[in-house]
Amino acid sequence: MRLAGAPISWGVCEAPDWGYELPPEVVLAQLRSLGLDATELGPTGYLGTDVRATLEPYGLRLVGGFLPVPMHATLAAAGAEVVVLAARSADGSYDRRVTLTETEWRVLLSTLDSLRRVAAEHRLTAALHPHVGTAIEDRASVRRLLEDSDVPLCLDTGHLLIGGTDPVELIATVPERIAHVHLKDVRASVAASVAGGDVSYVGAVRAGLYVPLGEGDVDIAGIVRGLTDSGYPGWYVLEQDTALDGPPAPDTGPVEDVRRSLAYLEKVTG
Repeated sequence: MRLAGAPISWGVCEAPDWGYELPPEVVLAQLRSLGLDATELGPTGYLGTDVRATLEPYGLRLVGGFLPVPMHATLAAAGAEVVVLAARSADGSYDRRVTLTETEWRVLLSTLDSLRRVAAEHRLTAALHPHVGTAIEDRASVRRLLEDSDVPLCLDTGHLLIGGTDPVELIATVPERIAHVHLKDVRASVAASVAGGDVSYVGAVRAGLYVPLGEGDVDIAGIVRGLTDSGYPGWYVLEQDTALDGPPAPDTGPVEDVRRSLAYLEKVTG
């Protein structure tokens, strides 16, 4: 498996008022201490203006980034392979549904085609990330995207499940559309509260929506097995969205959660 980490697992997120943000030197050192040698970008600017220079002392490489912002060349300059796009809300929050009119659907699909061309010019693969609080969230919008566009997908196992799409089914039906994977596990009971609008997204994260791999209700083993059987060649990015109130005690919190996820993956893959 091509495994990478992500700053979101350490509570670093682009959403406004998310929580305490650990400094890059802490996140990158802990990520490397776990045996990972690659990471996603995190929020724009988090790793500085010269991402290669920031990562080099830790022996890390950049695999891509989740960018619900205007397209730019940061990823290409740092040697990434994938740019992960999202059809974000106007204010950048993830706490309300984004419903598109027919005209807006046409604009979205056309824009995705344009972004793919720009990404290709920078030798990047553009992948659309179904995500809570964006225009591509629920099962209906995911199916329409698959039917009306040929844009590759970022298979985020948690966000798909929250939105009502079974990741295992998606892998079985359209394996060729999957260009990137965000591997995460969720508690179904908390996910239902998000889908029902009973709690905000960040509120659900703070309530334990995401857990280490194998400790929630996502069929992680089935997902890995399905991707392996389909010949998926891309990255698996370990993600456990976390919101922090302050710095955790040494060797606790995010680094321990990622360690548990890695141990579970080792057991699943042998």
